[in-house]
Amino acid sequence: MKLYLNEVSSAASRVRIALALKGLSVETQQIGILGLEAESRKSDYRRINPLGLVPALETDDGLLITQSLAIIEYLDELRPDPALLPTAPVERALARSIALSIASEIHALLTPRVALHLTDAFNADSQSTTAWNRHWVGVGLDAVERLLHQNRRSVFAINSIPTVADIFLYPQAIGAKRLGFDLGRWPNISDVFSRLETLPAFAENAPAPRK
Repeated sequence: MKLYLNEVSSAASRVRIALALKGLSVETQQIGILGLEAESRKSDYRRINPLGLVPALETDDGLLITQSLAIIEYLDELRPDPALLPTAPVERALARSIALSIASEIHALLTPRVALHLTDAFNADSQSTTAWNRHWVGVGLDAVERLLHQNRRSVFAINSIPTVADIFLYPQAIGAKRLGFDLGRWPNISDVFSRLETLPAFAENAPAPRK
């Protein structure tokens, strides 16, 4: 298998964490995602992945799986132990709901192509883009905190072992800290994060800072 990724990408971080938890090794290729000349917008990579985004996983059969949650669920079915989705149906749904709240309602609004469009279409400067990012991270994590307050029953987001909920939460919490947020604003998120950062699979695969 071959994983197309960028080390600053939160979405790619999720897949790297999942691979580490599973003990799986894959070939990797770095894809530029920042700036006007990002490889993700070049024709060579778009021939591989029409979305031009990372991560993307090429299977041993030459098929391409895009979107971090789909990749992680594929890996979970490929190697079931340790399970990244809970067994109980309601817990599986809760884990997915947290993961999708982060992927769809927060991260989707923060990507480099969104920042580029804000600049091109609305003349947004870096300060305005940062304010945009802080707004959506604050709104989104406020909602995730409420979900955890309502549904958390164990040490991690859903149960006693990390699930896709934790895999999505960890990089997003790091992103929030880099935007100047104090995780203490979200007690459940802060507690889960403090537990996850002691695990090598998470700490060693955090998104790298942007230069």
